[in-house]
Amino acid sequence: MSPKLTSPLFPFLVLLTLSSLYFLSSFLSLSPTPKSQQTHAISNSNNKCSLFKGKWVFDPNRATSPFPFYDDTCPFHRNAWNCIRNQRQNLTFINSWRWVPHECELNRIDPVRFLSVVRNRNVGLVGDSLNENLLVSFLCILRSADVGAKKWKKKGAWRGAYFPKFNVTVAYHRSVLLSNYKWQPKQSEAGIEDGSEGIYRVDVDVPADDWAKISGFYDVLVFNTGHWWNYDKFPKEKPLVFYKAGQPIVPPLGMLDGLKVVLGNMVAYIQKEFPESTLKFWRLQSPRHFYGGDWNQNGSCLFNKPLEENELDLWFEPRNNGVNKEARQINRVIDEALQGTDIKLLDLTRLSEFRADAHPAIWLGRKDAVAIWGQDCMHWCLPGVPDTWVDILSQLIHDSFGRTDGL
Repeated sequence: MSPKLTSPLFPFLVLLTLSSLYFLSSFLSLSPTPKSQQTHAISNSNNKCSLFKGKWVFDPNRATSPFPFYDDTCPFHRNAWNCIRNQRQNLTFINSWRWVPHECELNRIDPVRFLSVVRNRNVGLVGDSLNENLLVSFLCILRSADVGAKKWKKKGAWRGAYFPKFNVTVAYHRSVLLSNYKWQPKQSEAGIEDGSEGIYRVDVDVPADDWAKISGFYDVLVFNTGHWWNYDKFPKEKPLVFYKAGQPIVPPLGMLDGLKVVLGNMVAYIQKEFPESTLKFWRLQSPRHFYGGDWNQNGSCLFNKPLEENELDLWFEPRNNGVNKEARQINRVIDEALQGTDIKLLDLTRLSEFRADAHPAIWLGRKDAVAIWGQDCMHWCLPGVPDTWVDILSQLIHDSFGRTDGL
């Protein structure tokens, strides 16, 4: 009797089993994704995700644990940016703002995890003092994971650190124009040099010695230039004069056109000389926040909270011809120069535009500093906004190397 009973039931049991598997798989697909997986999915799969677009949210916990990772005793500090030691007013309140990207998760850097991801690798920054500002934040944060970090100055680096527990070097190469430039004194008819008159010669096709020979050493590079491309640094009586292949470019180039030519040549050099495996970023401009005049015209930045979104264009849109208009203007030139390359944009401009409150201003560590240089409304207090830059950069690096390393 048994064969007769099992025969008609068998198809039903098969159908029941398949139906159960279908409903079980549907249920599992609706189950919440673990948080760590959610973050990875958001940062890599969501087309709307951009760590660079968002808003600052007041968060008192930001200024306490686990922030800051460092204090005024960090050995890698630069005095003028050490706003704890210089007793910058309202610093705790200033550091109680957290950047919240739209459609994304941005976590604080985990220094141990980050150094583990970049173990046996090197990270380099090339550019002006705003990249140095970023470097100091980076070094002080990472030191919390390796207090044995040692100062490092090799291969033309201006400054840096070696983290022996992880065999990682993070360093900065100072090169304000990226191209090689030098003072060229004017000669009299008798062939005698007059040191007070002359030009700054810029060889647009020759990278500065400070970084020309670092190809192959760094696994990650962050480039920038921009703040020196103005007439305050190079006035018309001591102008930049652009050369190519050893000869002056004719007709002579103005400042912005000279920047375009330099960028074109330096980007081409990077693409040719640096390995494809090198992860390359170009940090867009860090905005200045001079109010009421430029740095040498009593401009100030004595603010206690971030700007509102509706104020940004008034401060930074080039068409408004304000004091701080050059950041967006230069960004457009950089964006055009990077088209078709493997260099990724590190667009920290907009999130930084809000933070008129976060500069050293008059708290510079020297009593005569403001009288000599004016308020500093260009660089950033540390701890401060560059720590958020580090959070973003470290996440982008992790997203790249973490995948290849199976992390």
